[in-house]
Amino acid sequence: METRHHEYAEAKWFLSKIQDEFRGGKIGVENAHKLLEKLDVPCRFDHVKRIFKENDRLKQGRITIEEFRALYRRIAYREEITEIFNTYSENRKTLSEENLTEFLTQEQYELDINDSLSSKIIQKYEPIDEVKNEGKMSFEGFSRYMSSPECLIFKEECKTVYQDMDQPLNDYFISSSHNTYLISDQLVGPSDIWGYVSALVKGCRCLEIDCWDGSQNEPVVYHGYTLTSKLLFKTVIQAIHKYAFMASEYPVVLSLENHCSPGQQEMMADILESTFGDFLLSDMLDDFPDKLPSPEALKFKILVKNKKIGTLLETRERKGTDKEGLVLEKEEDSYEDGDVEALKEPESRDSFLLRVEQEKETEPSKLIVGVVGKKKSRKLKLALALSDLVIYTKAEKFRSFQYSRLYQQFNENNSIGEYRARKLSKLRVHEFIFHTRAFITRIYPKVTRADSSNFDPQEFWNIGCQMVALNFQTPGVPMDLQNGKFLDNGGSGYLLKPDFLRDTTLSFNPSDTNGDGHPITLTLRVISGIQLPVNLSSSNILVIVEVYGVPNDHVKQQTRVVKHNTFSPRWNETFTFIIQVPELALVRFVVENQGFLAGNEFLGQYTLPVLCMNKGYRHVPLYSKAGAKLEPSSLFVYVWYIRD
Repeated sequence: METRHHEYAEAKWFLSKIQDEFRGGKIGVENAHKLLEKLDVPCRFDHVKRIFKENDRLKQGRITIEEFRALYRRIAYREEITEIFNTYSENRKTLSEENLTEFLTQEQYELDINDSLSSKIIQKYEPIDEVKNEGKMSFEGFSRYMSSPECLIFKEECKTVYQDMDQPLNDYFISSSHNTYLISDQLVGPSDIWGYVSALVKGCRCLEIDCWDGSQNEPVVYHGYTLTSKLLFKTVIQAIHKYAFMASEYPVVLSLENHCSPGQQEMMADILESTFGDFLLSDMLDDFPDKLPSPEALKFKILVKNKKIGTLLETRERKGTDKEGLVLEKEEDSYEDGDVEALKEPESRDSFLLRVEQEKETEPSKLIVGVVGKKKSRKLKLALALSDLVIYTKAEKFRSFQYSRLYQQFNENNSIGEYRARKLSKLRVHEFIFHTRAFITRIYPKVTRADSSNFDPQEFWNIGCQMVALNFQTPGVPMDLQNGKFLDNGGSGYLLKPDFLRDTTLSFNPSDTNGDGHPITLTLRVISGIQLPVNLSSSNILVIVEVYGVPNDHVKQQTRVVKHNTFSPRWNETFTFIIQVPELALVRFVVENQGFLAGNEFLGQYTLPVLCMNKGYRHVPLYSKAGAKLEPSSLFVYVWYIRD
């Protein structure tokens, strides 16, 4: 009797939602698609069109109310969700509060679950009033709950800033872009303000600005000695001012590649000060005279990264004085990569520590000569007005790790090209990590990447490099990793590095992690796909699950191919991964259409940090190669992991 009552209530609810649309008797495919949206059942039009055709028995291009209900159930009543519902429903029609609590506890690993919370879920998602008033949930409600943001794979707590933001800047990974003004290649492509806007909207916190002398004393931004178009420096700064803190309230670093004459440097300084006003950090903070401030202390601040002459104390003493026409000049030393060539085999931690002890007892200059290599010098001219705007992000050429340990100041940052950084990470990994614990280190793409391609950022995150700068305009795996990693901590663009990359007393080598740390065993069951975007007539769908992290954790597995079904492919395949360093690991889900001649066709992907994954039955949203969300296309998976 109760079952019939619920069936009647469901039919009554459904009829009340759609009957007005059928006053003319039948509806076409466009109206059917709109009606599904009205019923909170998002669906790709190509899938609606195909299922509509299957239910149009008279082949007239219009369907009856009964045929629409069959179409609705085909789309909304997913088989895998029905199986879960039936497992916990006593009558296969409704879930009681107790049934729902049991599901949430046993399958979703929700903590502190009680009937009160289950009642709130029922009140929020159950669309049928008669069922809701009984404190129960129909399949309609359960399906809506399972498709809601509450059942996404990404943890809700990771969507907000939850990490400690009071540590010094060098303790954080910082979302960083390279040649931010470019939107295509490095040689002839256009420079565009959109490069800055889109990067800031994605939470990027370090923007690169290449500055050159322009006509009429107006500095310009472009890739020097190439055919890329030019932007006015003033226009770039105005755009940054508008969008700087839309995605995050934490500091933005402007990394200036400054090729301007002193006169136009003064113009740059004037533009920065007049545009940003109090947002521009132009003096050291009273609480941080000799150490880097935290992201929290620098909220809503713009930091200028550029060459600087003089100390922070001297800068403070000049504050408020007239600096027009004042130019500072000094000899800037630069060194060849002697420190890379000096060591042909990777150095052990013990050997490194022994050398550090020797440095304390030996005259530093004698040690450095043999390590740094050949010294060169050039004259550096800086307008005092611009130099004094550089506070905690002074650009200092990297010479050697040894030189940095002995002489580098806390507010000095290094930029190292990917090729040199990769060599150093292999030969002197302990020194590299020791260096990134103390100093902000920026890694940038090699100059031969004329097509704006990107390197794998993971290898440099693994050794603690704070600013791993990528070409944000170029889609692909590196940008998927970048976007996935910085989803964490509320998309703030700042991620607190793990203890082993911050604590100088801890030994860590990303290439030798066996037995270190606290690994996890991750089990992923790829259950099904939902309305995947592909040519319906020639689909051969598979899912690849990849783990990125330290070398021992880098692995991928893939499902079998499901043919001719992009609407609801089922795999039900389980993969297990033992992840040695979960703090650095990312999981990337990739959906492909198998090709035999031209290779597989990319359909969508989603990347996120391992430790941001919810347990239980979860939906994985899919994104295009360019980063656009492909709603409602997604994967349905089951996640479980345990820490050893």
